[in-house]
Amino acid sequence: MGTIWFNGTIYTMTAENKTVDAVYTENGRVADTGSVSKLRQDYAPDEEMDLQGASMYPGFQDSHLHMLGMGETLMSLDFSGMQSAAEMKQALQDKKTRLAPKQWLTGEGWNENNFTDRKIFHRSELDAIAGDHPVLLTRICRHAALVNSKALHLAGITEETPDPPGGIIVRDEKGQPTGYLLDTAVDTVRQMMPPVRDEQLQEALREAVRNMLSKGLTGGHTEDLNYYGGFQRTFRIFQDLIDHDTLKFRTNLLVHHEVLDVMHDEGFRFGPANDSLSFGAVKIFADGALGGRTALLQKPYNDAPETCGVAVTPKEEMESIVKKAREKGMPAAVHVIGDAALKYTVEVLGKNPPPAGTRDRLIHGQVTPPDLVERLQHMNVVFDLQPRFVVSDFPWVQERLGEERLRWSFAWKTLLEAGLYCAGSSDAPIEPVSPLEGIHAAIARRNPEESHDGWLPDQKLSRFEAVQLYTTGSAKAVSAEKEYGMIAPGFRADFTILEKDIFHVPLDEIVTTAVKAVVVDDTVQYGTLTT
Repeated sequence: MGTIWFNGTIYTMTAENKTVDAVYTENGRVADTGSVSKLRQDYAPDEEMDLQGASMYPGFQDSHLHMLGMGETLMSLDFSGMQSAAEMKQALQDKKTRLAPKQWLTGEGWNENNFTDRKIFHRSELDAIAGDHPVLLTRICRHAALVNSKALHLAGITEETPDPPGGIIVRDEKGQPTGYLLDTAVDTVRQMMPPVRDEQLQEALREAVRNMLSKGLTGGHTEDLNYYGGFQRTFRIFQDLIDHDTLKFRTNLLVHHEVLDVMHDEGFRFGPANDSLSFGAVKIFADGALGGRTALLQKPYNDAPETCGVAVTPKEEMESIVKKAREKGMPAAVHVIGDAALKYTVEVLGKNPPPAGTRDRLIHGQVTPPDLVERLQHMNVVFDLQPRFVVSDFPWVQERLGEERLRWSFAWKTLLEAGLYCAGSSDAPIEPVSPLEGIHAAIARRNPEESHDGWLPDQKLSRFEAVQLYTTGSAKAVSAEKEYGMIAPGFRADFTILEKDIFHVPLDEIVTTAVKAVVVDDTVQYGTLTT
């Protein structure tokens, strides 16, 4: 016996504007669609769910984020909404008064581009705030951090310490570390932090899933397995919480290349681990981020001509990792932002195509020159896009890239028109995890409170294209487009149910539309519906 879902606007996403009157689900799948009377007659359901005029969509999925990191951010000092260095300093001072002796002072999400003076704190300033505590403050991009002298000392970083491969220790004119660390240099300090307890990780993951459900998400593709004590411990945290009996949430686990061998030694393989958890592509970092000028560009930064960025994983090393992934029957998921990093990533993936039935993933892809887009049209890849990056990175990113490169940057419409598959994500905790905020950003390319025509307005997506990013797009990212992303017979009974119809409300009302319910595997996991 099954369930009928009716009395709402039900978008199937099988075609633009395609709706059905009602849906019949059984055993976690969509069995049929049609009129309420016919479905009642044909199936005699034992339950009916009244949508009460709400709008139902295939379950939204976030195609790239860090669930444990997001949970930690929700539970810790969060700088992401701060608009001045003074506000950040006050938050640090307040936090310091609540610390136990020798406890680390940590925080997430600062962004100097939001400050009028673009201030980046020096270690001496952090010493003045909390010199008797180690300090580690992660930038919004998660590719840079600020530390104080105590943290540098614990990590053994001095004026004589060389930059680690794939990282930079920023120094002053005398060669002294300033406390500003980029990419792998941050890991040197993180390794000195006391290990997080299982209870903390469990609560962080619980908070992340709770928050994601409340925002309308039925699942997410997350990269966490190389952190928090390694593969075994981190995977166990996911297994213990997301068990498909008490909590259903579609979770695809990207596998950082450094834990690939451990995963296989533990007997796990690419694909489903259980009904809720699956192992995804092998994660590789090609470069850094535009904010810290570590994204690898073919030509120097417009506002820092002394640098082109950082190759976190150089081409030869990437090729070795990709070949290893292929030997284990796995696609690759490459963090790539700059065009130079994209160029050698395309070369490596082109020489080593993914296994049959899978796609490689290009995460971010913010600078995509026409010649590389043309090459990508002949490859089996999908872009993991973060629409909110447009509203977060402009206008300062214009200073980084200059007008010429900007023409083919953040070019989501161009990628779709080239026939490339694109998925939607937040990269949370870097951006808000709300898919509605991402959908709005893809359409408007501005914040809701702003009145301009949007950043690079020719790259705006239609409402249908924007919603596709989080439905059919996210499904294609894991080669599951016959399982998720549409409301049609045979597809999973995963639904996002909203109080309003986001295809027809005024544009800025999309971000304030309430989530009425979230359904995973034919089971309401968030909100309430009338039966």
